[in-house]
Amino acid sequence: MLLPRLLASSATGAVLALAAAPAQAQSEATTVAEVVVTAAPYALSLDTITTSVNLVSAEEISLAPPAGIGDLLSGLPGLRSTAYGPGASRPVIRGLAGPRVLLLQNGVGMVDASSLSPDHAVPSEAGQASRIEVLRGPSTLAYGGSGIGGVVNVLDDRVPSHRPEGLAEGRGVVSWSSVDNGRSASGSALIAAGPLVVAVDGVSRRSGDYETPEDPVSDRLAEALGLERTGKTRQRNVSVEADSWGVGASMIGGDGGFLGLSVKRTDTGYGVPYAQVESDEAPETIRLHMKQTRWDLRGETPSAEGWLEKVRLSVGHADYEHAEIEVADGAVGTRFLSRGTEGRLEFVMRGSDRRQGAFGLQGLTRNFEAIGDEAFIPGVEINELGLFTLQRFEFGRAGIDTGLRLDTRTLRATLEGRETSDPGSDAGLDWSTTRDTRSFTNLSASAGVFWRPSDPLFLALTLSLSGRAPTEFELFADGPHHGTSTWEVGNPRLDSETALSLEATLRWKGPSHRIEAHLWGARYDDFIEERPTGEVYEDLPVFVYRQSDADFIGFEIEAERTILRSAEGVLVGRLSGDVVRGDTNLGPPPRIPAYGLTGELAWESDAFDAEVQIRNVGDQTRTAPFELPTDGYTALNLSLSWRPSPDAPVTLSLRGRNLTNADIREHASFLKDIAPSPARSLSAALVMTF
Repeated sequence: MLLPRLLASSATGAVLALAAAPAQAQSEATTVAEVVVTAAPYALSLDTITTSVNLVSAEEISLAPPAGIGDLLSGLPGLRSTAYGPGASRPVIRGLAGPRVLLLQNGVGMVDASSLSPDHAVPSEAGQASRIEVLRGPSTLAYGGSGIGGVVNVLDDRVPSHRPEGLAEGRGVVSWSSVDNGRSASGSALIAAGPLVVAVDGVSRRSGDYETPEDPVSDRLAEALGLERTGKTRQRNVSVEADSWGVGASMIGGDGGFLGLSVKRTDTGYGVPYAQVESDEAPETIRLHMKQTRWDLRGETPSAEGWLEKVRLSVGHADYEHAEIEVADGAVGTRFLSRGTEGRLEFVMRGSDRRQGAFGLQGLTRNFEAIGDEAFIPGVEINELGLFTLQRFEFGRAGIDTGLRLDTRTLRATLEGRETSDPGSDAGLDWSTTRDTRSFTNLSASAGVFWRPSDPLFLALTLSLSGRAPTEFELFADGPHHGTSTWEVGNPRLDSETALSLEATLRWKGPSHRIEAHLWGARYDDFIEERPTGEVYEDLPVFVYRQSDADFIGFEIEAERTILRSAEGVLVGRLSGDVVRGDTNLGPPPRIPAYGLTGELAWESDAFDAEVQIRNVGDQTRTAPFELPTDGYTALNLSLSWRPSPDAPVTLSLRGRNLTNADIREHASFLKDIAPSPARSLSAALVMTF
């Protein structure tokens, strides 16, 4: 009965926030709606998109404590983090993670291995982003089945698409945090020389082991396994050293068209947490080293007449390596290599007040290889091709959104000479006779209707069908995977999973208030998940990939109300929350987060902004096998930003995180019982723009 209770509490909170506003604020103007660039090749207003989208601006990224992509976005409605230490955090969207959450760089894939395991870092530093867009539900159709759970698009200006207002423009940020002695510096600049615009950017961040509110090993794990904890409150082996730099240049025409090329180099080293317990043996400590070189070609050419308005091209080529290193002797245990190219070509049709449309194609070729002790999957060559079209029609105050996409994926594994493990044999595998090539074809479609009964109110209902082909590790895994502490056995007979989802959207935006709510459900056929066999092999529980039917349902809400407006500033109240529940034929799916509810009171003015935030996350007692329940928590966060003058290019930010010193363990994390979130912390950031 959690969902009805949260619906009721969220609705009540929203009504109270609305009622608290004085009548004089009703006449004030609201901000202009932002444009979402990820949901479709043509421009869509954030106010009129039919499903759920969040935008994170460059200013918000600059003022936030340095973190991985997952930790940075965690807490937005419907989003959590895999929280695999400060070095590796990937987003969890609506309870789904890994290969069901697609990470993009300027609209094309990362060409990495971060979806393979939660301990693999994402080769994209948030400090280099100019904006991050998060899509959930049917709005992900333009990117195919790999975004069946959600899409996160990290946008940057490394390939310039516009000229700076003057000779140059840019941003610089330095920051510090107390709990882990964290330091970070980043900078970016656009420099114009006639039609040529050059971009440079870079980020460097360092952090050490961090303090925890209590012993890192949870009471539940210690009791379940009979462990003797050390009693220390410092999370060991979680230091991070991350460096990334990039340079690019574009030729920009007077009509707004451009063509440019960029290169980015990312180099990250980080430790993996371990269970800190009393033991006669020294703990095995692993440090991971990830590096990637990425080239991007991007361009856009407008057309002054005819039915075609513009053509847009994005191509990314990346060479990625991830090495797992034993700290004691420096030996490299396993290396994961990924090299490939992904491209996207979009044709935007000339729009009108009544119609917008686009079509395009997307292709990927990638070679993946694992070498060493934990090479639990063979080398795989992956080729993908997708064709799509999106169309939007408006009829006065109503309209429809439609989309159609056809995807093919072919995986060719190197199985010659591969031995079958004992757990693999028990699961019926024989790699010597297994077909080395699997091909999948999936059709995805969506249809949404929207209606504006009045100017402040927007209603939408969207039905979508999505298909996702299995990944290389779901098909071909067979071996120890220490990132998840399991022996994984793939299933080369897996079929594509399909999801039929329905999402209802409500937006109510007035002169001084805003409410956005999403109620959604998804039914999965042939849902792919790991399930334990009950066997233990080489001290690791054996998990086999299986398929079943699954149902997910969830609710998300955001509400904002201007409580006070004066010549000195504006006082704003905000409320947001989310809940998701999942069920499969095999029982509850693993690592589904509990509800989250966040309340904020913010003062905004020319001189300074201040915010008090209280976040409550509930207990999670619906668990899958080999999962322990997770206690909820309430955390208090404070922030203050000061500008010397309204036109000053300098902002100083101070933030206090987890000031209640709550023991925060994210249920979505594999490490929740040995690596909680940091204790109370202070951080500071200095932002300069020019």
